[in-house]
Amino acid sequence: MEQAYEKDTGPRTLAIDIGGSGLKAIVLSPDGEMVSDRTRRETPYPCTPPVLLAELSALAATQPAHDRVSVGFPGAIRSGRVREVPAFSRRGPGLPPDAELVAQWTGFELQAALAERFGRPTRVANDADVQGCAVVSGHGMELVVTLGTGVGCAVFYDGALLPHMELSHGTFGGTSIEVACGDNERQKIGKDAWRARVLEALDAFEAMVLPDHLYVGGGNAKKLDPETIGPNRTVIPNISGLLGGIALWERTSDAPHVAAAGAP
Repeated sequence: MEQAYEKDTGPRTLAIDIGGSGLKAIVLSPDGEMVSDRTRRETPYPCTPPVLLAELSALAATQPAHDRVSVGFPGAIRSGRVREVPAFSRRGPGLPPDAELVAQWTGFELQAALAERFGRPTRVANDADVQGCAVVSGHGMELVVTLGTGVGCAVFYDGALLPHMELSHGTFGGTSIEVACGDNERQKIGKDAWRARVLEALDAFEAMVLPDHLYVGGGNAKKLDPETIGPNRTVIPNISGLLGGIALWERTSDAPHVAAAGAP
């Protein structure tokens, strides 16, 4: 593993943000500065595990040398294993889950597979968890909600990332928040109706979690009006999904199966 960089005093991190519409990557210096241009590839559908691994390998090849990898994934990750993945269980955005894709993704050892591909220590977490790692203050209960192809959530307490919960799967108007506030519905009902629906969903999240502060990120967060989003709520830039790549290592424990993944 390459270690020496003229101006760096620690590891460089390849940060990857896997989204329902795009795959993004950048390399960060030890202090979180971007040392490369962000590169992006369209997310392919249907997106099976082998397809995703191939796309991420091609994406990583566009970036400079790095020592470790952080990956944000749009689904539930536990101990590096895929527990549930709404985005890639569909043959296309807005389509119903496909039984064959669900079977391929459920239980897939994504962290180990990526560590083998990259040949570097690799850490994988839900994409909302990674984004939250970059922005939370570390004080009290903090909730991060991401708006993109679907809806993601992450909860922190005094800076510690809590185990991932798919809060957006809760029932909402006869469906789920994941579906009702996703990008497919935004395009169907229009900006104004979608904004009103998102604000109602944020109220529902607050009633469940009782956060001291709520952050709204993801690609569609910029479509909200920051002036009307409500008190104790902050819209955060989508680049946080990449910048959280370093903070993910700082806010999650060095469990043996994680620290050793991909070690040469």
